[in-house]
Amino acid sequence: MMKLKFSYFSGYCGSFLFLQVMMSSGKLMVTTTTKHVLARVGGQAELSCQVTPLHNVEYMEVRWFRSVHSQPVYLYRGGHGMNGEAAPEYVNRTEFMKDAIGKGRVALRIHNISISDDGLYQCSFSDDSGFIDVARMNLSVTAVGLETQIHVQAPDANGVMVECNSGGWFPQPQMEWRDSRGKALPPSSKSYSQDEARFFHMTMTLLTNRSQGNIICCIFNPVTGEEKQTSIILANGLFNQDGIWMSFLVFIAFIMLLLFVIYISCLCIKHGFGCLHRCLPLLNSWPVHTLSFLACALVLFAVYLPFRIRVSLSDPQFPLYKSWITELIYVIIFLLMFFLLPIIVLILIQLARFHHIPK
Repeated sequence: MMKLKFSYFSGYCGSFLFLQVMMSSGKLMVTTTTKHVLARVGGQAELSCQVTPLHNVEYMEVRWFRSVHSQPVYLYRGGHGMNGEAAPEYVNRTEFMKDAIGKGRVALRIHNISISDDGLYQCSFSDDSGFIDVARMNLSVTAVGLETQIHVQAPDANGVMVECNSGGWFPQPQMEWRDSRGKALPPSSKSYSQDEARFFHMTMTLLTNRSQGNIICCIFNPVTGEEKQTSIILANGLFNQDGIWMSFLVFIAFIMLLLFVIYISCLCIKHGFGCLHRCLPLLNSWPVHTLSFLACALVLFAVYLPFRIRVSLSDPQFPLYKSWITELIYVIIFLLMFFLLPIIVLILIQLARFHHIPK
């Protein structure tokens, strides 16, 4: 019986020792307090790792790295940081936080965050007994553009083109136009580019042929939800200016052509239609030259206005651009009116002679 009791006691002791070994080695795990870390460009980020259950990791090797075959971001070994083995882009930018290293918790603080720091990070713990484990976390780097500008280009026959520009964003932001009531307006175009530092530069345009009141350019970061707004008011005076001038010129051209046709008709009625060959010299007269001048002016404006190079309202030369085209139209209208009066006088003379023809 004594031998049997001793066997039970030995079994209990063996089981207890086996559980202790399992608890001290096989159950260690590396975890992280957060799987997702958010940091701004120029700021700092803290990547923390924890060994559970609580375990002193002072003499373990702790390594942060981006990928398996890359140089470490930071390496801690033998109770010291191995700065000479870190990747060059992280030298003098990392700080090892080991206040709680006796409880298995450490952290790596990265200073002066740049867009190149964005991505997946891994921290690993290993010791001489063969223990090794890895935890992963993602660092999301964000940047909000500092300045947003709105440019209004010179109106043309299609309307007014409004352009919104903004740079210095990361990741790629979302853009939209809104009216004064907050309703989204469909943009005419959107484009983006990235510079050498990987910052996004955005451009969005809106073509409108009527006043929208207050137009707002909205840009927001999809990661942080931060939004920037810039607005501009489009005055009614920007719209249909060229269209009004063109309509006025066409109206005057139509009146002059009608008067010229009446004048020719009066000559034909007075002298008969056989006098058409005698009317050929009229083609070299100043009324015909006036009509030719008017036709050339209309062709010039018809070609120039739709296809002219757009000029921004912020351009210092914009008032000059608008003034010369307005003054030119004034001159053309003055000349047309000046030549219109003689044509009317000639028509009246012909009508008077027509009424005095003996029957």
